[in-house]
Amino acid sequence: MTTQQESRPHAAAKPVRWAADAVATMREGARVRLDYSARSLWRVDRMIEDIRGDGAPYDAVQNVLRGFGAYAGEVIVRQTGGEWWATGGDHWVRTPDGSFWDPVDEARRCFGGQGSLRLLCRDATASAGAP
Repeated sequence: MTTQQESRPHAAAKPVRWAADAVATMREGARVRLDYSARSLWRVDRMIEDIRGDGAPYDAVQNVLRGFGAYAGEVIVRQTGGEWWATGGDHWVRTPDGSFWDPVDEARRCFGGQGSLRLLCRDATASAGAP
């Protein structure tokens, strides 16, 4: 029997790990439960907003943002049946309709005050025709 991760493309290995690390860190450190639901992304957007509000420098939080972005990507993959794609060290989610989404960059945009992982997921699931 293969696990979900074993049967997924090689491009998924890193973002799946980053997402799992973010979930574990939030559960253990902040006592926040992330369940890979689209609704949970509202909480992630708020956490990024709080980090930005605390005045944390980007260099200090870039790995956290990468984890949050990968988490959002995993939500999109699970909601739409999409898959991770990678090239040159960058990772995107490709939804079944052929659209590409960059949740890791969207997490960086959130930190800059100009993005939303929740809205990215909403747009990606609507584009893919997912419920």
